[in-house]
Amino acid sequence: MLIIAFLTLQFSAEAQNRELYERKEFISEGDTLRYRILYPEGFTDAGKYPLLFVLHGAGERGRDNEAQLVHGSNLFLKDSIRKKFPAIVVFPQVEPDDYWARVEVERDTFPLQFNFRNTGNPTKAMRLLLQLSDELAAKKYTDKDRIYVGGLSMGGMGTYEILYRKPEFFAAAFAICGGADPAIVEKYPTGFPIWIFHGEKDDVVPPALSKSMAREINSLGGNAKLSLYPNDNHNSWDSAFSEPYLLPWLFSNKRNHSF
Repeated sequence: MLIIAFLTLQFSAEAQNRELYERKEFISEGDTLRYRILYPEGFTDAGKYPLLFVLHGAGERGRDNEAQLVHGSNLFLKDSIRKKFPAIVVFPQVEPDDYWARVEVERDTFPLQFNFRNTGNPTKAMRLLLQLSDELAAKKYTDKDRIYVGGLSMGGMGTYEILYRKPEFFAAAFAICGGADPAIVEKYPTGFPIWIFHGEKDDVVPPALSKSMAREINSLGGNAKLSLYPNDNHNSWDSAFSEPYLLPWLFSNKRNHSF
């Protein structure tokens, strides 16, 4: 009973802390992108802050503006992280049946089969995200040389695609158990830093997708780090978000104006 009570209190505390992420909506052409945004402690309009977008997976789609916080949001609520890396962190949410990336998914067998259409018109969610990113980047308190993006699973796929659609916008990125058509890498800036993660036992999204993206990025002059977890299945985001060097590495990168 004591264990149950402790877990209940822990869950309640986490849910309460997540309310520090303010609820917002971005509306364009009658379409809505719901998102949660965390501002640094002591935030002021006169400051200059990095901006990070974190893209969720398919299981967190919805209209509750809540589910997208399930994975990764607690990391940015830690006191030590908020003090060491004062940043604006945004968790947008895809509506049901939509995707970040333009991809057709065959769900008849596992691992799933993905037919990427990254170069086609963006999905509704991606179109809205592109517009929201422009709006937030234009704020006077946003450090335009320190804008980042990362995501897991479906969000990892969205990360690869948004780098294709806005190749000179971001300073660095991370992609967890995602994938894309390697052909889009030709649009990535030379030397662009990205950290890629995948579980070797992933039976949902094949780890070969991350391996091929890392290989293609580096072969075209990019700077891809690849971390493979030999015992992880699809939930390699747990290991990735526990990496002690992930955030120091991410926030150390600044946009290269020679891009």
